[in-house]
Amino acid sequence: MPKLLHLQVACAENRVIGRKGQLPWRIPEDLQFFHDQTAGQTVVLGRVCFETWPRVLLDGRQPVVITRNPALASDQVRVAGSLTAALAIAETLPGEIHICGGERIYGETLALNRPMRLHLTLVHADVPGDTYFPEWRHLAWRETSRRESADANFRYTFYTLERP
Repeated sequence: MPKLLHLQVACAENRVIGRKGQLPWRIPEDLQFFHDQTAGQTVVLGRVCFETWPRVLLDGRQPVVITRNPALASDQVRVAGSLTAALAIAETLPGEIHICGGERIYGETLALNRPMRLHLTLVHADVPGDTYFPEWRHLAWRETSRRESADANFRYTFYTLERP
């Protein structure tokens, strides 16, 4: 039986998740939530996400990077040429599997027919960007938790959604 997939994402109301290879906001509470959720777990992510996440190798994370560049592989980093290959590697590693982006990897994951949990921080704003989270609202999600929060710049909601 395959492991449950955990999708970790923060997106704006207009589905923006990135701008020029970076997050389009700085929300310390969300960043801490993300780091806490993924600590000690297997993280599957694309090359750009890997290269722009300075703490990816800290806190016991085991990254599986989807890339065509085998030079990124090391004792601590596994590489795969596709989501399917990355998930096959991730299934052999201890802990949960957290999908951490980017846009294409989220899209391919959402298209899979397998159970998943979406840990969504919805930023209640439309922000400019060039990278988007795929439309998810039409899928058969069941909300299991919700927590409202805000900082000096944004209001946001932490959701946990599940799909069988």
